Amino acid sequence: MSSRRGDSAGARQGALRDLPWELPHNFLGLEGAQGSLADARAVILPVPYESTTSYAGGTRAGPRAILQASRFVELYDQELDDEPARHGVHTLPALELTREGATAAMAELEAAYGRILDELAGRFPVMLGGEHSISAPAIRASATREGGSRRLSVLQMDAHADLRDGYEGAPWSHASFARRCVDVADFVAVGVRAASAEEVAFARERPGVKLIWADRMWEDDDWMDEALEALGEEVYLTFDLDYFDPSLMPATGTPEPGGGDWYRTLRFLRRVFEERRVIGMDVVELAPQPGVPAPDFLAAKLTYKLLGYRFAGEG
Repeated sequence: MSSRRGDSAGARQGALRDLPWELPHNFLGLEGAQGSLADARAVILPVPYESTTSYAGGTRAGPRAILQASRFVELYDQELDDEPARHGVHTLPALELTREGATAAMAELEAAYGRILDELAGRFPVMLGGEHSISAPAIRASATREGGSRRLSVLQMDAHADLRDGYEGAPWSHASFARRCVDVADFVAVGVRAASAEEVAFARERPGVKLIWADRMWEDDDWMDEALEALGEEVYLTFDLDYFDPSLMPATGTPEPGGGDWYRTLRFLRRVFEERRVIGMDVVELAPQPGVPAPDFLAAKLTYKLLGYRFAGEG
């Protein structure tokens, strides 16, 4: 683990400063300039929202678990031969959304996310969830602010299509977040291996929606070119952790066998960041399991890897 040593907010000046305080409870445990908003190139937004989960619960605890695990991630990235943390990562307080129902909560999140984007002044936003429904407001707010003649593209790494018009009476469900955004963005969903007949029919008929089925990904790497060709220039990345095979990521509410592996996934995502302009991202659907820390660490490491790809080659 890293040799980073934190200091408490109340003891950063004076005689107590040199005591062995624990790392701050923010992403990567960054302190000083690297963790300050003024100097950060990336901003972490925890959204511990859970309301429409349909199988196992626990996603509300996901953001905190990712932040906790991230404090033990090594800052040096061997693949990039760099410490991406040097670009600065600031962690905002968690957003506590209204409990007056999913529709009200998602409207509140879209307004809040838009205001945060307006204040970030070009910093790279990373949202940590929470259930996948929270991606829809972020995507809609991002699409509004991107503007221009080109539609925003969404790269959805996911075991599920999430294209239902609603699920169990909830139009703003985790199972329908993509459907709530197809009017403002195009979708390329990678790793899908669970979908309803309704969703498949919708994807086939709707321009701008493409599914890359998981079984194809094991034959060769041609799917990477196909996915990239379907993406526009500006991309929002939403990463549902159930994209990974449950042998790697058992801590999700709706695990599906046959998912992605680590290195092939990173190889693809590095290309995405190199060949497209990724404007924001989220990592969602971690449901921590007591006594099983590996999935939490995977989610934290993945988030850091993606930040590394975002800033690779920049001074």
